[in-house]
Amino acid sequence: MTYSANIKKAVRSYLPKDFNITEWAVLAPFFIELEARDISTKEKLEQWLKDQSELEAVVSEDACWRQIKMTCDTQDKNLEESFNYFCLHIQPHIQPYADALNKKLLQATHVSSLDQSRYFTYLRNVKKSIELFKEENIPLQAESAVLQQQYGQITGAMSIEYNGQQYTLQQAGKFLESKDRNVREEVYHKIQQRRLEEKQPLNELFDKLIAIRNQEAINAGFESYVGYRFKELGRFDYAPKDCFQFHEAVKLHVLPLVKAIHQKKQQELGVDQLRPWDLEVEVGDAQPLQPFKTGNELLEKTIDCFHKMNPFFGDCLVKMQELKHLDLESRKGKAPGGYNCPLAESGAPFIFMNAAGQMHDVTTMVHEGGHAVHSFLSHELPLSGFKEYPMEIAEVASMAMELFSMDYWDSFFDNAADLKRAKIHQLERVITIFPWIAIIDKFQHWLYQHPQHTIEERTNSWCAILESFHDGVMDYSGLEAYRANAWQRQLHLFEVPFYYIEYGIAQLGAIGMWMQFKQDKEAAIANYCHALSLGGTKTLPELYEAAGLTFDFSPEKIKVLMAFVQTALDELEH
Repeated sequence: MTYSANIKKAVRSYLPKDFNITEWAVLAPFFIELEARDISTKEKLEQWLKDQSELEAVVSEDACWRQIKMTCDTQDKNLEESFNYFCLHIQPHIQPYADALNKKLLQATHVSSLDQSRYFTYLRNVKKSIELFKEENIPLQAESAVLQQQYGQITGAMSIEYNGQQYTLQQAGKFLESKDRNVREEVYHKIQQRRLEEKQPLNELFDKLIAIRNQEAINAGFESYVGYRFKELGRFDYAPKDCFQFHEAVKLHVLPLVKAIHQKKQQELGVDQLRPWDLEVEVGDAQPLQPFKTGNELLEKTIDCFHKMNPFFGDCLVKMQELKHLDLESRKGKAPGGYNCPLAESGAPFIFMNAAGQMHDVTTMVHEGGHAVHSFLSHELPLSGFKEYPMEIAEVASMAMELFSMDYWDSFFDNAADLKRAKIHQLERVITIFPWIAIIDKFQHWLYQHPQHTIEERTNSWCAILESFHDGVMDYSGLEAYRANAWQRQLHLFEVPFYYIEYGIAQLGAIGMWMQFKQDKEAAIANYCHALSLGGTKTLPELYEAAGLTFDFSPEKIKVLMAFVQTALDELEH
């Protein structure tokens, strides 16, 4: 099947073409009309669903643009106020109507006659939303949405001075590639000290978020936020016990591989102790990889890489370039991290990241590019609710793209030795990311199982979890204060609670896709596109099956997939 990136903004048939959301009063009539409308026949029900979907898309895109603009410039108070206004004065009014419309749908006479092959997951999500909705949670969720954005404001303002110049923390990371170990160590300390300066405000912010989230769960009848959030995230196909099993499997089957990688690095550098500032430097005479210099160059090279892999993939990025749906370079005042934001009405998503000319920026770009392709592939689905795919398949889209694209990284490197080094870096990262995923996930379980904890108890728990995944090679002596505070750099903890195990589950799926790719590239890409085009219309195991995978993150599966990556790494290194 062929796919096109010639995406067009959805044509409105329910809302006026020039309609803009300024306040709740202009939105209210549409929700009131939908709640009152007759849906007594199948035809009326289906038209009602289309009109509701259009309204959802317009509201969603408006909220997304407010957030995108604010993260691109956290220092513009008008952008912050616009986002906060939506959270505090529009979204809270929508929620009771959304609940009423959900109930109206499930009570409709002809709901059972809807095509269950397409509507099963949609209706399951509607039922879940009804079960979770509580009026008393509306102000809590509004407050939480505003608080979560403070993380980006605090961290976006972080910078260090080095040799008389200011650098964002992302830009300062370039110095960790320096051949001069003293330079690396000095900049490492500057970065960590700058993070420590915000330790107290971020702890206070996190305390507020924990309290709000715990109260949400109690209001909804849950013992803890763990059960509430699992249900809210639609984790129908696995439970906390599976996550705990994953943590232990990482210790058993991944930590030994991490240890070997770090031992090799220590030996090649010829240092008595491997320190955190030694990880990014190249050994011997090799210079740091320089895949690009500017954001525009990163984009052009990624488009070339994607076009060689599959013309449709490259066309997606070209379309986003035409629409100016990208903000790639790091700068002061910009929120940290990277994301692909789907835009429900426009179709073409927005990619945000903080590139500073390093190899991991290429990985981030192709990762977010995979998400973007997913947005394009699912846009043609007729209802907004059909496009709400599980995060565990969304991250397969991005992580598989990282691995697929390696065969085309000559777009970034014209030197065979550099290309080989880049691939080795990528496969090492595939392995070394697993312990951090397990650490963050395990920490989140502890946090919400002990919501009344003190900052000291939180720090002690974090340190204990961190130490339990130590590979025995990296020397952290004298860096205890930095280690104890390391969780604060993970924005997911603040902004998208419990979202992190998805990266581990999906990395395994991505490795499975890469195994297919190694055997038959065209078939693997066809499976990839087919699965992503289904959006959220199938269950998670069914989406994996459509991609030619099995939804399985058991210890046995982890062992097999890790062995495959290690073999590929060994082949590159010899």
